[in-house]
Amino acid sequence: MKVIGFNFNKVSIEKKTEDFKEIKVNAPSIDIRDIKQVKSPVFSMKEDVFEVKFTYSVKYLPDIAEVSLAGSMLLVVDQKVSKELAKEWKNKKVPAEQRLFILNIIVRKATLKAIELEDELNLPTHIHIPTIKEIKDQE
Repeated sequence: MKVIGFNFNKVSIEKKTEDFKEIKVNAPSIDIRDIKQVKSPVFSMKEDVFEVKFTYSVKYLPDIAEVSLAGSMLLVVDQKVSKELAKEWKNKKVPAEQRLFILNIIVRKATLKAIELEDELNLPTHIHIPTIKEIKDQE
């Protein structure tokens, strides 16, 4: 399985208050909205191409801010995986191996975009960013 395309079609962030005294940041919510096979003369491969539509959101509580992203990616999959993916998606399910692959791509791309937007609005990031600290010599 390979990613041959990824794009966002919705990028939204709203900060409703500057009061962060009791802020709680929920873990990102990721939803696979749709999976469908794409037929196109552009893709003349032996493998099949699928479009995966998704949403990604982070809520800052109580009603402080929200980051909302939506997008799609194109995946190239072999014939065996193609049949399994199409069959499972009829029940709105994704086989475990493909699900992990898809979610990891979404997390990687969407988390970076969300952090960029959070920084623009001076919101605390929804994940911990590593910091560098001085280490004192232990003599």
